[in-house]
Amino acid sequence: MHVHTAGIGVGGSGAFVNEAMRSSYKFPIYLYALGVSMEEIEEQGDVVVLRNISRQIDESRRVARAVVLAMDGVVNARGELDVDQTQIYVPNSFLMRELPRFENLEFGASVNPYRLDAVDRLERVADGGALLVKWIPNIMHIDPADEAIIPFYRKLVELDMPLLTHTGQERSFAHARDELGDPDRLRLPLSLGVRVMAAHIGSTGMNDGISNYERLNAMIETFPNLAVGISSLTQFNRRNSLAHALTREELNERMYYGTDWPLQFFPLVSPLFHLNHIGWREARSIVAIDNVWDRDVALKEAMGVPTVVFERTSAYFSRRPDEHQ
Repeated sequence: MHVHTAGIGVGGSGAFVNEAMRSSYKFPIYLYALGVSMEEIEEQGDVVVLRNISRQIDESRRVARAVVLAMDGVVNARGELDVDQTQIYVPNSFLMRELPRFENLEFGASVNPYRLDAVDRLERVADGGALLVKWIPNIMHIDPADEAIIPFYRKLVELDMPLLTHTGQERSFAHARDELGDPDRLRLPLSLGVRVMAAHIGSTGMNDGISNYERLNAMIETFPNLAVGISSLTQFNRRNSLAHALTREELNERMYYGTDWPLQFFPLVSPLFHLNHIGWREARSIVAIDNVWDRDVALKEAMGVPTVVFERTSAYFSRRPDEHQ
């Protein structure tokens, strides 16, 4: 779960990366992480990234399927896409068109709730097979606590569609509004019954003088519909976050697997960053694993992630959590 793609509009995808991101030092790094070159994208179209994801999963011994995420953009006061403010855009229509060609890839939608037709878009992506809705509030300029988007939340509940949302700081883009990644802002959708999965467990940043991680923890007992995703928690800048989260029993019970692909490459992620938790021998054996998906699973297992976390992730999309969990 939690797999990103990107594109520049080749092949009629409608995707784009804005000039600020394309001129950033991060852009060639992301191309490397995606496993493609600009020449390949220009020759084969944006779908080449999806082919690469599918091929890697085919070669994986541990991962059978992945949810690939669309990414909506910033929306202006008229309820329309604000192209100038949007750093990356991957439309739902592109994934709905291309993903059926790949048996091991599932559709994760993205809808900015400030769109004039946001509720209608939710219905369309649900009809198109979406398993979830993905937000990065920090770069989409979404305030999860805004009561104006209650109708959107009610439609999510009606469709029984989970909201996978970034929590904590966002440092993968040229700029971000990190106050919107405050986990405490999720109290509104949670109170309305939305199934919310807080990606990254709020593992970076602070709000009101309290770490986002602690702000998220404070809500676990109150909201049985709050889940946490462990994507990116082995990255260098979060290198003790997973080990710490695993000491919290209440988090273990709500924990679900995720990758944050393509952000799994060295030097951003390496078993060598976690020697204090896994030891040299185990780190060396994980480094020797060729497949990036298998390496991600092996590292998280070595860190102590229980087998049940991996096993229950796919089931999350087909059932509501136990009210007494």
